[in-house]
Amino acid sequence: MRSRVRSSSTRRRRWSLTRYFAFVSVLAMAALGCALVWVTSTVMREQAINDGTAAAESVMAYAVAPLPASAFTEGQLTPEQNQAVKDATAPFGDKVVDLRLWSTVGVLLYSKAGAETGFPDTDRNNAVLQNGVPDARVIVDVRESEEGDAPSEQRQVLDVYVPVLMSNTSGAAPAGAVPGSGEPIGTAEVMLDHTASAAALRSAIGTVALVVSGGLVALWLLLFRTVFTTSKRLQATALENARLALLDSLTGLPNRRLLTERMTKTVAEAQRDGARLGMVLLDIDRFKDINDSLGHDHGDELLEQVADRLRKALRDEDVVARLGGDEFAILLTDVRSVADAEHLARRVRELFGPPFKLGEMSLHVETSVGVSCLPDHADDASSLMRTADVAMYAAKHHRTGVATYSPEEDHSSPARLVLLGDLHRALDPEPGVARELELHYQPKVDLDTGRIVGLEALMRWRHPERGLLLPTVFIPLAEQSGIIHRLTRYALTSAVEQLAAWIAEGRSTPIAVNLSAHDVTSGKVVDVIEELLAEHDVPAALLEVEITETALVADPSRVVPVLERLAALGVKVAIDDFGIGNTSIAQLRDLPVQELKIDRLFVTDLGDGGRESAHVVVQAMVDLAHSFGLRVVAEGVEDQITAATLRRLGVDQAQGFLYSRAVPPDEVTALAMLPQPRRTTTRTPRRQKSG
Repeated sequence: MRSRVRSSSTRRRRWSLTRYFAFVSVLAMAALGCALVWVTSTVMREQAINDGTAAAESVMAYAVAPLPASAFTEGQLTPEQNQAVKDATAPFGDKVVDLRLWSTVGVLLYSKAGAETGFPDTDRNNAVLQNGVPDARVIVDVRESEEGDAPSEQRQVLDVYVPVLMSNTSGAAPAGAVPGSGEPIGTAEVMLDHTASAAALRSAIGTVALVVSGGLVALWLLLFRTVFTTSKRLQATALENARLALLDSLTGLPNRRLLTERMTKTVAEAQRDGARLGMVLLDIDRFKDINDSLGHDHGDELLEQVADRLRKALRDEDVVARLGGDEFAILLTDVRSVADAEHLARRVRELFGPPFKLGEMSLHVETSVGVSCLPDHADDASSLMRTADVAMYAAKHHRTGVATYSPEEDHSSPARLVLLGDLHRALDPEPGVARELELHYQPKVDLDTGRIVGLEALMRWRHPERGLLLPTVFIPLAEQSGIIHRLTRYALTSAVEQLAAWIAEGRSTPIAVNLSAHDVTSGKVVDVIEELLAEHDVPAALLEVEITETALVADPSRVVPVLERLAALGVKVAIDDFGIGNTSIAQLRDLPVQELKIDRLFVTDLGDGGRESAHVVVQAMVDLAHSFGLRVVAEGVEDQITAATLRRLGVDQAQGFLYSRAVPPDEVTALAMLPQPRRTTTRTPRRQKSG
């Protein structure tokens, strides 16, 4: 019962366009018609009263013309004056129902009806005497019939009080009055027969109402027909658009929306029956080049032929759809295994073996095909489509033609998205909650003295569920998602705050912070560093930054200006992982850097049993760096033999597990006792930069 009532109320709310227009427009037209009739009738009534008032003033003028002004003061007319008034107003005939002349004190001087006594409407009479403006009102006049048994006569009359001014009368002015002035000396109450005027007014108003109603009805019918026709046309267009919205306009295949609807239904049936579904996604390799070189007309023709081949080659129960551009999808509704789905995908790719005829041209086309299955790789329609898309791009990237979904290729898996959400939360911890992201510090040791001369800051993430995570887990995720800049600012802020704390304790060990390739292509990182150093009053010489050689080579035109700004600020710059990039000698000579860090790949080969060629390479790096006045640091030092070899080759500093792993700030003080490298050989003297 409740659902029926709710359904009924829903129907009442969802009116059609024509029904809504009919309801609203009828109300609007009725209101407009009433307003027009009311305004018109009001104007006509006012005009009728104005005309009656003008007639009453004319009657008053004729009536008082033969009277002296003193008659209004004396309050009585002589028989001759009475007859004079009667004769003067005789031409008005029965139009004047009654005429009464009143003195200023309300004494009746004259009455056409023959009344000898009476009283005026005191309020109206006084108002007219005071402001000198006539007062007209429509009233019902009741008079007894001349025949005694007949009922009283009732008729509408226009009762007008008109001021009598001295200028309207003749003869001498009353005592105290100013001759020739417009001062009221009495009033004339003129009652005009209003029956005919009222009837004419009603007839006119009726005519106006009829004309307005007819006009508005005609206008409404015209508007309603227009709206009705337009509504029908819109409905037909909407139905056609709804049909076209489910089909691709070029190929006639189902589009993404229809495929999604079919997938949702088919997946639900497969999960209920325990069946397996396959999804095949394919796109045409280098389709953009085909469009650019042959034109979009040929590109569209190619897509139509591809759709035709797919439609004819697949089973009736399979769904072939065009997702957009050069991307097609095939929903395999009945597959026995993942291998079976992959076999079908390879058969689909074989359809592209024969060339396509585009006019007089034969064109060979290659495709990349991705395959995924439910429930093997996905558990719903959305994830089935996504995993097939991942597989397709893996096939394109590895140039394998066909690829089946593999979690190793999935860089946007739900687990990674959850970890990304956790990383966002870790970067903005709530007040009072312990920080999850923290910096650990690994010492840089001078190979001559064995003393700590610097620290490299390495970020760690104490995940509440996954434990301590190393940068290799979340740094690539931050770079891919675009939040690496926030992570870099977090690291710089923590490092500068730590420097300020150690300065307050009387220590001044420089800290090096790694910058991503995304950071050093924009000058914003320099602004951040300058702001932090000024805020915490930390000397720029205590902060170092490290960038990879790969980042430097990738875009030197944008990176070098950033390094120059850092050098001008007083922040030391080091090239990390040196040796695996393609930095030229000319670039190295002109770069504003102070330190080279030899990649651990070369350092590892220097250990016991290492290759002699590794010694030669490292020696060349050291000689090159020293010739430009650069300091050399070796990474990944894990044993005494490697440390001794590095010292013999002229390396200035080293870091690695031989000395210490990266430790929290409160453990840095325990690193004072470090193992001393054995000095069994004489160190190669450092070359000085020429010039």
